[in-house]
Amino acid sequence: MQKNLFVRSLWVGAATLAVGTAAFAGENWVGTWKLDPAKSKLGSTAIRAQTLKFEATPVGIKLTSDGTDAQGKPMHSGYTSKFDGKDVPWTGNPMADTACAKRVDDNTYENIWKMAGKATVSATVAVSKDGKTLTVTQTGKDPSGAAVSSVAVYDRQ
Repeated sequence: MQKNLFVRSLWVGAATLAVGTAAFAGENWVGTWKLDPAKSKLGSTAIRAQTLKFEATPVGIKLTSDGTDAQGKPMHSGYTSKFDGKDVPWTGNPMADTACAKRVDDNTYENIWKMAGKATVSATVAVSKDGKTLTVTQTGKDPSGAAVSSVAVYDRQ
């Protein structure tokens, strides 16, 4: 159960991080990104596949994340944020009900995951200078208190 929760959390975290910066960085984030497991350091309980889609909307950047967890079960999550450091609802993430994404610069944003108001995971999301790669680095604790640490690498589609 904890492994499944961890995997789903990684998936949702990656998705959330990716969406936050897009609102300010514009073209750097908007688009579709596919997980490259060979380049990532996710552990044995991590997601098998994931696609992140960032869309510009009038109210911010909308992130939609779809994939498959380590047990082969489908996953779906998302949120919409202006990447201004304000909490927004996050659906589909078993480790967080809120995302707090804040733009650092045109290629980077930080996202604090929260569950019932308490921070659980800290993530940094960065787009490479050539715009072809998105890297999500996460640290924190899952709801059971187990350490969370991963680096997920995505390729622009």
